[in-house]
Amino acid sequence: MKRRDFLTIGAGALAAPVFIRNAFAQTPEVTLKMHHFQGPKAPSQVRMMEPWAKKIADDSNGRIKIDIYPSMSLGGSPGQLFRQAADGIVDIIWVVNGYSPGLFPRTEVFELPTIFTNNIAATNLAMADMFEEYIAPDFEGVKNLFLHVHGGQAIHMVSEPVHTIADTKGKKLRVPGPTGNAVVAAMGATPVTMPVPDLPQALSTHAVDGALIPWEIIPALQLQDFTQYQIEGPDKNRFGTTTFQVSMNEGVWEDLPEDLQEVISNNCGPDWLRQCAAVWRQNDEDGIKKAIDSGNEYIVLTEAEMKTFNDAFEPVIEQWIADHPDLDGRALVDTARQTIAKYS
Repeated sequence: MKRRDFLTIGAGALAAPVFIRNAFAQTPEVTLKMHHFQGPKAPSQVRMMEPWAKKIADDSNGRIKIDIYPSMSLGGSPGQLFRQAADGIVDIIWVVNGYSPGLFPRTEVFELPTIFTNNIAATNLAMADMFEEYIAPDFEGVKNLFLHVHGGQAIHMVSEPVHTIADTKGKKLRVPGPTGNAVVAAMGATPVTMPVPDLPQALSTHAVDGALIPWEIIPALQLQDFTQYQIEGPDKNRFGTTTFQVSMNEGVWEDLPEDLQEVISNNCGPDWLRQCAAVWRQNDEDGIKKAIDSGNEYIVLTEAEMKTFNDAFEPVIEQWIADHPDLDGRALVDTARQTIAKYS
């Protein structure tokens, strides 16, 4: 045998144990199924969930693998996602809290107009700050990994512009959940609750005149083709927002080794909540650009015009407090405002 061939074989033999060790380190010790309702190309998956899952895999040296199943591909409806996690049908879910009406009253406070105005990061951090003392009872049966909001509810209209609250009177507007119902009712409009995927057909058939939803969804649903006007307040002020959760089955969480629990927790803390906020802000910027480039009219309300809405929203806050005496709604509202302000 030639010396060169011998050295090659020898080097390969010496390297083999290293290769085997590396391969073993990359073999997942835990594989988790993550289920959600949006499509595989949605910004929420491509820019948030996929990088988050990859970071956890990397930080665990490949011991954790998170397989993401979009578009309700494991069955059920968006409103059933929380129960799927609680019952152990799937391991992790990402879902709008309002898709399960009545289950998450404590996070509703962050969705209310004039409490959420425009600061995504501050609101994400405030929810984390307040979780143990104020929010945790809503999440029995799961390990909540993190809560977040999107850029806030803006107004999309099929054929009529909006400048003051008088312009929404008598209209039918899509809302994402319970707090949206009260907001739209305060506008003098009729709320129509529906999941995001149903919106294009509702707009095209004039089942609704418009929608409360952030800009980020425009490209995914091609909303620029079904609407002519996009409306928000000054300095990106919005008409409330939507809370989301990423939660894990409690038993699955408890079965994880402590060091893997730590890896996941480290990827759900303040740095991630700020990064998540930046993702959703960029999603929003990309969405409104899509509408403008398509020829839609982008309307930014003046301070005086926005005040016509905010004045009408004050009774919404008071009614929410009155409707939640068992939660001490007043304390939740006041603390949410103070904590968002702290992080702003």
